[in-house]
Order: sequence, then structure tokens, then C-alpha cells
Amino acid sequence: MISAGSWSHAEGFIAEDDVLIAARARAEEVGVVPVSSGAGATLRFLASVLEARAVVEIGTGTGVSGLWLLRGMRADGVLTTVDIEAEHQRLARETFTEGGVPTQRARTIPGAALEVLPRLTDGHYDLVFCDGDKEEYADYLTEALRLLRPGGVVVFDNALWHDRVADPAQRDPETATIRDLGRTMAAHDDLVSVLLPVGDGLLAARKVWQPD
Repeated sequence: MISAGSWSHAEGFIAEDDVLIAARARAEEVGVVPVSSGAGATLRFLASVLEARAVVEIGTGTGVSGLWLLRGMRADGVLTTVDIEAEHQRLARETFTEGGVPTQRARTIPGAALEVLPRLTDGHYDLVFCDGDKEEYADYLTEALRLLRPGGVVVFDNALWHDRVADPAQRDPETATIRDLGRTMAAHDDLVSVLLPVGDGLLAARKVWQPD
């Protein structure tokens, strides 16, 4: 059992710079809850391991997770980030600019995720990060499996959902959806899945290669 001190140490293992700190301040002002520093570092790590050139993010917020992802992607990589709140995306663009990200590397698309995602190209993306409406998580998985190339990775934030997922007595729609999503991904023949206890939980899976 990991202690609270060790968990805190792991969360702060990769320190955030002034750009990310400012992005978090913007998030607090507009009522957005960004990924933790540990979750952000994990996203950067995954993007780096994948040498990601094309990433989709559902839930732009003020750019905290997006900047972490961009810092792990290839120098020519493009982040496509979707959010229903155009004002949040404006703040995210400020974050990306302050972080030295060229404009062409971050494509912000305002709109509902399930209306935007079907317009994106099949099998084109290396990583899909989902941090939107929790009750839509199952639909995000369906879209992610279409969007990802073989070997690509899908990641869901809030996979522990404030300690509610592990408690069978918690049966509200959001908790039930996230719990069911975990079961679906763990049993899916085309996914290699893992649940990481960083931040509020990251549920990740690699889309396996299928023989021709």
C-alpha cells in the first residue's frame, strides 16, 4: 500500500514550470479541473514513447494536459483538441503560446466531442486522450478505436473518479459509466489495458496490431 507521502512524492516527481502554473491559475478562475502534475507527466511520457505525430484530446480546458502532450510529441507533431467551451480554448491557446508552441502544432476545435470526432480521419492518430463528459466515455472509446492506428494508445482521465469507482455502493451514472468502461477495456481482445493510480486515475490501453 502506497503512503500519502509517497503518492505526493510521485505526483511532484516532474516539476511544473511557470507556464503550467499559470495555466492552472486560469483553470481555477474558470472552474476547470486539469490533470494532476503526475498525470500530465504520464501523458508526456506516453506521447514520447509513441513518438506521437498526431494526437486527439477531448477536453481542452486551459491547456494543461495539451501542453504536457505537446512536450512529449515529435517536434512536427500536431495536437487536435476539442472542447465545447470556446473561451476555454482561447485560454489554452494563451498557454500554448506562452509555452513556445508554434500555432500550427495545436488545432483547437470548438464543439461537442461526439459531433467533432466523427469528422476526424480513421486510423490516423497515435494517441487519444479523453477528459470530457464522463457519461460519454463509452462512446469516446468507440471513436478512439476508429481513430487510432494499430499500436496507438487511448487514455481516460478520472478513471478512479474521486475514489468512487472502487466503491461498489457508488452507482451514480458517471461512476457506473467509468466502472463499466474499465471492465470493457480489460476484457477487450484488441486492447492491452492498464489502470494507473496517478492523479485521479488514468485508464490506458494500446490498440494491438492485427495480422493482415
